[in-house]
Amino acid sequence: MKKEISSKPSTFRWTICFLLFIATTINYMDRQVLSLTWKDFIAPEFHWNNNDYGNITALFSIFYAVSMLFAGKFVDWMDTKKGFLWAIAIWSVGAVLHAFCGIATSGVLTGNWMVGFAESKEIIGKVDHVGAIISTSVTLFIFARFVLAVGEAGNFPAAIKTTAEYFPKKDRALATSIFNAGATVGALAAPITIPFIARSMGWEWAFIIIGALGFVWMGLWVFYYKKPHVHHKVNEHELTYIQQDQDDLPNTDASVREKKFSFRECFSYRQTWAFAFGKFMTDGIWWFFLFWTPAYLSSVYKMDSTQSALPLFVLYMITLLSIIGGWLPKYFVEKRGMNAYAGRMKAMLIFAFFPLLALLAQPLGSVTYWIPVLIIGIAGAAHQAWSANIFSTVGDMFPKKAIATITGIGGMAGGIGSFLINKSSGVLFDHAHKAWSTVDGIPLLEKYPQYINERLPEGFFEQLEKSGAVVSDGIDKGYMIIFSVCAVAYLIAWSVMKALVPQYKVISK
Repeated sequence: MKKEISSKPSTFRWTICFLLFIATTINYMDRQVLSLTWKDFIAPEFHWNNNDYGNITALFSIFYAVSMLFAGKFVDWMDTKKGFLWAIAIWSVGAVLHAFCGIATSGVLTGNWMVGFAESKEIIGKVDHVGAIISTSVTLFIFARFVLAVGEAGNFPAAIKTTAEYFPKKDRALATSIFNAGATVGALAAPITIPFIARSMGWEWAFIIIGALGFVWMGLWVFYYKKPHVHHKVNEHELTYIQQDQDDLPNTDASVREKKFSFRECFSYRQTWAFAFGKFMTDGIWWFFLFWTPAYLSSVYKMDSTQSALPLFVLYMITLLSIIGGWLPKYFVEKRGMNAYAGRMKAMLIFAFFPLLALLAQPLGSVTYWIPVLIIGIAGAAHQAWSANIFSTVGDMFPKKAIATITGIGGMAGGIGSFLINKSSGVLFDHAHKAWSTVDGIPLLEKYPQYINERLPEGFFEQLEKSGAVVSDGIDKGYMIIFSVCAVAYLIAWSVMKALVPQYKVISK
């Protein structure tokens, strides 16, 4: 196709970047609905505790991990446009499915399937077998999370592949940090919308309304996306800029078929293992902040989902500072003359020190809840800046035909790390809540040994406090342990990555 001739370079690549930003925003809003509704709305209906929620989030992480492994290959096979459409269609369906878990629980336990949301809640409330309600509802939510995870796994491989198509190497970290900021904006928008939708319309409608946004995005993607070398909105000047790196020239010879990278070949490179280890160590930290911060504010500071809306908004507003993650390596490359990998790794080392502040979150939280909110926000900003750069290392060292596959492998590793931290968090918090709490200075389980192997009754601590007992909840000690893990994870990840790939080395095939 003949390109438009103009003396001024077009800037259509940034329109594509904006679409990636919107997709990532929707992705994270869909992911956040459960974390913002389970404590106040879903748990009372289905009798969940921290471990139940931890199981759901942990299994979501492992579903996401396995799906990421194949999502990259799927996007490489389907190519960017169709691959992205399939991904967002599946995750939007999965998001909406959550809304019908209450009706399905009613149907499974009592045979009442053709009921509304309010009626299903009344029916479940009359079921005497609490264990059956818990196991059935948790299983149904796990299935909905499975569908959501399969679809969401395609977002980052497709987005990174699109970025490699539309941006030269020196700009990819900036473009990635911009679309990756959608994770922050999604997390930012979620607490000031989702709890209020849930409170006014029911938690089910929060899943339906947010889930429907993905179908709107699909229409925009169909209308706007084409490869840059055939897009009429990309003129010759912009195309030359995009293709300034030698390996960015498209293959226009239909008789020459590019050979794809197999999984075995990908795993034979130290660069793959460096990227995967970095994701394994750090992805779970962000997911912990994403999934557990609302519960943290509820458990430690007794806030409901609407009261925590402002602190969460401020927290995720701080994480928007992650845009520096795209500027800093570009500064090192253009002003200091470093190669892309060296500049990126130097920037990542700087970002890796900021999460150490998490060691102070719980000790200083006794002063005011705003201190841990600010610290978690800074740690979250450091993570997103780190994330934008670790994704871009793939484009630095691998050819385009392997990018989505390598990204998928890293996503799988990150999902496994997320599974471990979410599952262990749920178990640890319930253990701390019982084993490390005291009532009038006496260990809880010493005073109430009948609960050693049983769940605490709902509202147990509140009833004790109303009776005049002095209760000290041990759950804050559990959060201190997890915050300590979060603090050191990035420096460990950076050290291993640097040991595996000490110098910039491009993989060619």
